[in-house]
Amino acid sequence: MLLTWYKKFSSQPHQPFFSSGILFFTLFMMLFIFIYSNILTLDTSVLTYHAYSMVFVIFIQFFLGFLFVVFPRFLMQAEIPIKKYMTQFFIYFLSSLGIFLSLIFYSKITTVFQILLLVGQILSFRLLYSIHKKSLVQIKEDTKWILIAFCIGLVSHFLFIVSNIDFKYSHFVSKIAINSGFYLFLFMIIFVISQRMIPFFTTAKAPNYKINKSPKLLEIVFSLLVLKVLILSFDNPKLNLISDIPLLFVITKELIRWKLPFFRVPAIMWVLYLGLYWIPFALVISIIESFMAFYAPFIYFEKAVIHTLALGYFITLLVGFGTRVILGHSGTTPHANKFAISIFIALQFIVLLRIFSSISMNFALDYIFFINLTATLLVLVLFIWSCEYITILLKGK
Repeated sequence: MLLTWYKKFSSQPHQPFFSSGILFFTLFMMLFIFIYSNILTLDTSVLTYHAYSMVFVIFIQFFLGFLFVVFPRFLMQAEIPIKKYMTQFFIYFLSSLGIFLSLIFYSKITTVFQILLLVGQILSFRLLYSIHKKSLVQIKEDTKWILIAFCIGLVSHFLFIVSNIDFKYSHFVSKIAINSGFYLFLFMIIFVISQRMIPFFTTAKAPNYKINKSPKLLEIVFSLLVLKVLILSFDNPKLNLISDIPLLFVITKELIRWKLPFFRVPAIMWVLYLGLYWIPFALVISIIESFMAFYAPFIYFEKAVIHTLALGYFITLLVGFGTRVILGHSGTTPHANKFAISIFIALQFIVLLRIFSSISMNFALDYIFFINLTATLLVLVLFIWSCEYITILLKGK
């Protein structure tokens, strides 16, 4: 019986990777809640147990599950053999579990599991690169940019591991690693997938829709993100205007150009559109923060911009794509019922609550309470979503 289940569970790459992603997202968020509630104390910084875990441990597992499905299709290659992606799955699972447990019980060996995770990611990059290289498809721009972003992610991950060594610039190196990992690795991979898949999915739901993307979109966005990461290293919010204003202009102009038919598509599509529009919203917040640094430096924004992107863009797309992929690959027509729509809407309110939490201290409110409330609600909503959809993954096809 166990062997039969394993064959079904491992039959498609998104099943094990999505399952692992949601498990460790829940565990690391619970760890975060326990620490901020003073239930648990760790001897590592929030940069390690929260920022590092989200950037290098959790989100990438979700989107690798998706990439291992679509990459061969983009490039007209054979499906990835089960043995290859399951070997990598076990590396990701064991290293993620090792990082989680070592942070709690013995943080001196956390680096060992971080190195193991980096090895797993190197194997993932090699696998995707080999598919890209063998393909005879003439236009391979999207997969090229995914590989560029992934390669930068490997460098960023390596830098973070190096920053574990206590030296003069270790904190600076760790911040560079997190910023480049967030924007040039995660954001870029998700953005490449978004600009490829969302217009494509739209043509299936709105037959008269015409894809109208800018030819140099990825080059421009990537260049501006590199500029943003460089500016963030100065730790001066005033300078963010240099990158954020052009980023806001480029992405807003692009979304207008796409003319996404919000009111002519079902919920399984408009939730993806909502995710996209959190990008300019986050950039507007960043621009406001920069102006406030000139005129009202006492106003505190905490990490509102990053969390607007992480919750609003990353997680909204994760749930939107996840719902679609899970249903589609289980033999069910992708759709969003009332349950799914409720989850989609609840997530948007949680994003707004997280933004409010970031500025709550400016109103003499209890910042810790609102942060914990947001985290708890997020875990609860994703748990409820998982009860409906992850069970489909665990059963396998």
